[in-house]
Amino acid sequence: MTITRESLMTLEAYAKIRKSSRPEFIAHRRLRTVRLGEHMSLQFEDEQTIRRQIQEMLHIEKIFDEEGIQSEIEVYGALLPTGRNWKATMLIEYPDPHERKRELARLIGVEDRLFVEVEGHARIYAIADEDLERENDEKTSAVHFVRFEFPPAACEAVRAGAQVKLGCDHTNYPAHTLIEPATLASLAGDLK
Repeated sequence: MTITRESLMTLEAYAKIRKSSRPEFIAHRRLRTVRLGEHMSLQFEDEQTIRRQIQEMLHIEKIFDEEGIQSEIEVYGALLPTGRNWKATMLIEYPDPHERKRELARLIGVEDRLFVEVEGHARIYAIADEDLERENDEKTSAVHFVRFEFPPAACEAVRAGAQVKLGCDHTNYPAHTLIEPATLASLAGDLK
């Protein structure tokens, strides 16, 4: 899966379909989002979500020069699954700012304690924030980018219909959930 400058819509063409295509995109995003506990969600990226993100950035920033377009493709293209992994944007969500500040301090390192567990296989822990460090000694970030790298046998098991659990074994945020069948079917398509 690659996104090239030639495969993107012009600013004018995108502007024409932007609003009308939004409900379909939101439904696709929702299908690929997994809630983990009360305050965390993972939005699993694919070619459609990344293409939309690039088109949105070009639209909002009014980027139309080749260098600017290529820069957006490179930044967001890194979030495309490669056929052996799942890539996701992890969001930690606490509406109250005081609670959010307190909890982000308690959740340092949480991004490294995320895992997927394919039925009959060992846990696959997330590789987090390869682009830049998103936490410091006082708190973690509310947004992280994570990658789950699958061994071939686990890829085959997911494609064959094995159940998959998404979890976190951080001391201050123990949680796990089975990935719903419709979501899992969409995610299985990311594995070749």
